[in-house]
Amino acid sequence: MRYLSKRAVSEIIGILEESQKNVLRNINHVMTNTYYLIGHRIVEEQQRGKKRADYGEKLIKELSIELQKQFGRGFSERNLEAMRQFYLTYQIPQTLSAESKLIRAKAQNRFPLSWSHYIKLIRIENQGERKFYEIESKNNNWSVRELQRQIDSSLYERLVLSRDKKKIKLLSKKGHTIETPKDAIKEPYVLEFLGLKEERIYSENEFEAAVIDKLEHFLSELGKGFIFVSRQNRISFDERHFYIDLVFYNRILKCFVLIDLKMGDLKHQDLGQMQMYVNYYDRKIKLPEENNTVGIILCKDKSETLVEITLPKDNKQIFASKYKMILPSKNELKKLIENKK
Repeated sequence: MRYLSKRAVSEIIGILEESQKNVLRNINHVMTNTYYLIGHRIVEEQQRGKKRADYGEKLIKELSIELQKQFGRGFSERNLEAMRQFYLTYQIPQTLSAESKLIRAKAQNRFPLSWSHYIKLIRIENQGERKFYEIESKNNNWSVRELQRQIDSSLYERLVLSRDKKKIKLLSKKGHTIETPKDAIKEPYVLEFLGLKEERIYSENEFEAAVIDKLEHFLSELGKGFIFVSRQNRISFDERHFYIDLVFYNRILKCFVLIDLKMGDLKHQDLGQMQMYVNYYDRKIKLPEENNTVGIILCKDKSETLVEITLPKDNKQIFASKYKMILPSKNELKKLIENKK
C-alpha cells in the first residue's frame, strides 16, 4: 500500500530544488560583497603606503601568500588583483578614511550578479556599455556564458547603431527597452551560432533549416518577448499561395512579427512582398486588440536609399536589417558608430 502520493513527492522535490537555488544565490551574493570589501581594503592599504607601482605588486603578492595558507587557492595574486579592480570599477564615492562599516553597509544588496559575471564586466572600459550589460544580465537572468556571447557579438554597439541619440542614452540607464517596433531591430543581426560559413553560398531553405535547428539561439538573438509561431506559413488568396519564412509573436509589442530570410542583397521586390504579408496579417489574422504586424527582412546586404525610397515616409512596420555569419569586429562597429555621430 502506497501512503505517499506522486504529487506530494513532486512538490517536496520542487521545494528542495528551489531552496538549493536560493542558497546558491545567497552564496553568490555574499561572495561578491566579500570580494568587493577585500578590494576596498587592498586599495586603502596601497594608497596609505608608498606610491611606487612595485609596492602595490609586492603587497598583493604578500597578501596572496597569507590568505592561501588559510583559505586555499581562491586567493591567488590574479584573483586579488581582480578584487582590487572590482572595487575601483564600482567604488562608492567616499574618502579612504571612511569607516569600513560605512563601506560595508553601502555595498549590501548592490551587486545582484555572481562574481563570475563581474569578472567579465570589469573588463569593459566604457561605463555606459558596462552598465548596459549589467542591467541586461540581471533582467534576463543571463548565464555567464550568455553574457560573454552577447559581449562577443557586440550587442551594445549594434543597438547603438539602430537607435537615435535619445534612445542611446537610455541603454545605459534602462537596458534594452522595447516600446516601438523599431526598438526591437538590431543592425546587424549576428548568426554565428548557425555554423554556416561566410564564404559558402547557401540556399534560403538551408538558411531557414539552420535557424529552426538553432531556434533557441535565434530567439535569444532576436531579443525580448519573442515567441515562435510557425515556419513556411501559407497565406492564400485568388487561388494563389504565398509562404512566409518565419512567424513570431512579440509579447511586449503585442503583435505578430514576420521574418523573411534572403541570402543575397535586398531588392525592392522583397520589400513589396513583405508589405503584402504584413497587410494580409493586419487585415485577416490579427485581433482588434493587437497592434499592427511587423515585418523584418534579414538580408546579406542592403541599400539604405532603396529602403527609404521604396517604403512610405511614415513607415513603422517594415524593416530590413543585415546579418553576419561571423562575430563582427568591434573596431568596425565603433567606426560605424563614429560615422553615425
